[in-house]
Amino acid sequence: MKPSFFSACGLVAALGATFTSSLALGSESINTAVQADYDHHLGELFVHFHRNPELSMMEFKTAERLAQELRSAGFDVATGIGGTGVIALMENGAGPTIMVRADMDGLPVLEKSGLSYASTATQTDWAGREVPVMHACGHDMHMTSLVGTARYMAANKDAWSGTLMLIGQPAEERIGGAKMMMEDGLWGPYPKPDYALALHVSAELPAGKLAAATDAMYSGADTVDIAITGVAAHGASPHSGIDPVVLGSQIVLALQTLVSRELPPREPGVVTVGSFHAGTKHNIISDAAHLELTVRSEDPKSRQLLLDGIVRIAENMGRVAGLPDDKLPKVTISDESVPPTVNDKVLTERLRSVWQAKLGEDIFEEGKRLGMGAEDFGFFTVDPYIPSTYFAVGGTPAKVIEDAKNGGAPVPSHHSGLFKIEPEASITLGVEATVIALLELFDE
Repeated sequence: MKPSFFSACGLVAALGATFTSSLALGSESINTAVQADYDHHLGELFVHFHRNPELSMMEFKTAERLAQELRSAGFDVATGIGGTGVIALMENGAGPTIMVRADMDGLPVLEKSGLSYASTATQTDWAGREVPVMHACGHDMHMTSLVGTARYMAANKDAWSGTLMLIGQPAEERIGGAKMMMEDGLWGPYPKPDYALALHVSAELPAGKLAAATDAMYSGADTVDIAITGVAAHGASPHSGIDPVVLGSQIVLALQTLVSRELPPREPGVVTVGSFHAGTKHNIISDAAHLELTVRSEDPKSRQLLLDGIVRIAENMGRVAGLPDDKLPKVTISDESVPPTVNDKVLTERLRSVWQAKLGEDIFEEGKRLGMGAEDFGFFTVDPYIPSTYFAVGGTPAKVIEDAKNGGAPVPSHHSGLFKIEPEASITLGVEATVIALLELFDE
C-alpha cells in the first residue's frame, strides 16, 4: 500500500488493513473497503463528473480529470489516444494483461432530473450550436467505477500479479471512440490484453443486481441511406412522372420481408427506416426521396444477408417503377458500422460463477434482451479476438421499478432528460464486481 495514495483520498489508517485484504478473505472485506472509498472519495467524484459532462470527442476536461485520478492511484497514464482517449497501465509482475474500459462522453440533453447536483453545463456542438449537456446514459458512473477499481487494485498489489490496463474511451455515444483508439494503433505501443471487461449501469435493472449474458450483450449496427431518383410532375398528372414517394413507400414495405422471410427465424435482425424525406408541396410530385435506415445484426452472415437484401430490393423496386439503370435507387452503407458486443461464453460462465460465489446466488437479474441496442466496445475485442465480458449493473431502486410496474411513475429511460441512477449502490457494486472478476482472472 502507498501511504501517499491514502493520504490523498483522506482515508484513516484504520481502513488500510481492510483495503489491503485479499480476495481470500471474501467479498465482504472488498465491500467494506469499496464502501469506505465511496464515502471518502468516489461519491464526490461521481458528482463532479455528473455536473461537468462533455460531448463526444470533446471530453477534454473529463479526460484530464480521469487521467489525474488514475495517476494519483499509481498508474502510468497516457492521454490523447484516438482524440481524447486515456490509457493507464499498472505492471505488477508476471501474469495476464487485463483491460477494463469506461466510456466518458455525455449527451446533448437538457437535464430535468431534479437532482441537487444536476448538470447545467452547455457546450458548442459539432455543428456550432450551443446545446445543454448531460450524462444521460450513466458514463459518469462508469468512470467513477473505473477509478474505484484502480484505487482498490493499486492498494492490494499483493493480491494479484499481471498487468492491469484501464481505458477511458471517448465518443461511445457516437459509436466511434473505440474505433478511433484502435486506429491509433492501440495494441502496438501497449500490450494486447488477454481478457477485456466493461460494464454499463442500467436504469431498467434493480440496484444491487447484475446482468451478464453468455452471448451478445449488444448488437452490431449499420447506418444505411437510400437515395431515390424520381421524375417530377404535377400532382394532378401522376402519369407524366415517376413518383419517388410511392417508390420509397414500396421499398419500405418490401424491406420488412428481409427479417420476416429471408433471415432464419432464430437469428436476430432489425431493419428500421427511421427517416423518409421527400417533396415540398401538396400538389407537386417530387423528383427525389431519401430514406435513412438502421440495420441491426449479431452474426456476420446475417449482416451481409440484410445489407445485400437492401441493395437488391431498392434497385429492383426502381426497375419495377420503370426507372432506367442509371437512375436506380442508390444505397450507401456508412463506414460508421459497429460490430456486435458478444461475451465470450467460457469466460462469462467463469465470472458468473465467481460473482455468485462472492456476491450471492441471487445476484443476477435474469431475463431476455428484447431490443437490439448497439455499443462500440466490440472494436476492442473483435480483430484480433480478445475474450471479453460486458456486464450490466442495476441503477434504480427495486421499489421504484416495482411501483412503475404497478402503475406508478415510469422509470426514466437512458438518453432522457429525466434519467438518473442511484449512485452509491451502482458504483459500489460496479467496483466490487469488477475487482472480483480481476482477482479471479489474475489468479491463473
